[in-house]
Amino acid sequence: MHTVLFEELLVFAGIITAMGCTTAIILTMLKYRRGKDLPQADLRRQLEDMAERLNRIETSVDSTALEVERISEGQRFTTRLLAERGTPSAFADKPRPGGSTTPH
Repeated sequence: MHTVLFEELLVFAGIITAMGCTTAIILTMLKYRRGKDLPQADLRRQLEDMAERLNRIETSVDSTALEVERISEGQRFTTRLLAERGTPSAFADKPRPGGSTTPH
C-alpha cells in the first residue's frame, strides 16, 4: 500500500511538472512572438498576469504535495506501530450479537 501511495505521488508530481514545462514553453513562445493582433502593452500585461497566476498555482501544488507527504508519513508510522504491537484488536475477541447492528 505504501508503494502505491508513493507511486501515485510521483505520478502527480510528474503531471504537475509536465504542465509547468508546457506552460513555460507556451509563455516563452508568446513572449517572443510579435503579433499584430495585440498591442505590446496588452500582451505584456497578459503575460505578467498569467505568470502571476502560474506562480500561485505552483505554490498551492507544492503545499498540497507537502501535506500529502505528511499524511502518508503519519500513515506509515501508525501502520508500523500497529504491526509492531503484535496484539490482536480489542474487538477481535468479543462475540457479535445476531441480528442487525445498525443504530436505528
